[in-house]
Amino acid sequence: MGIWASRAWRRAFSSDQQCKIVIVGLNNAGKTTILYNLHLGQVVMTQPTIGSNVEEVKHENITFQVWDLGGQEVFRANWATYFEDTDAIIFVVDSNDQENLVLAKMELFNVVLHEDLKHACLLVFANKQDIQGSRNAGEVFRLRVCS
Repeated sequence: MGIWASRAWRRAFSSDQQCKIVIVGLNNAGKTTILYNLHLGQVVMTQPTIGSNVEEVKHENITFQVWDLGGQEVFRANWATYFEDTDAIIFVVDSNDQENLVLAKMELFNVVLHEDLKHACLLVFANKQDIQGSRNAGEVFRLRVCS
């Protein structure tokens, strides 16, 4: 009840809008790099995420609470705990990791079918297309789950 009341108060009396974004994808897809590029405006060297990272990103009168969740297999089962009250999902695909594109697509389906995300916006970000030999966005999305 307290969370609901504080959100209602903030929406009624604040000109700033708040949104929650969750960034997910397989490990080494570039999720943390995207998070810190949004937050700091520059690319920084990152380490594999153990658990999650969260940053507040402000743009004009909107404040985004951006969660970057670890993509290793042991962490994927816990993604759903972060989905409550999520306004948008960014699903990052490593376009150069051709061995795991089908796995990434299956994980994307798991995310899209989650009940807490039925009203959330979805952005599928085909990352690392600048690397020679990677698939372009059209090729990434034409993959069949059952090959």
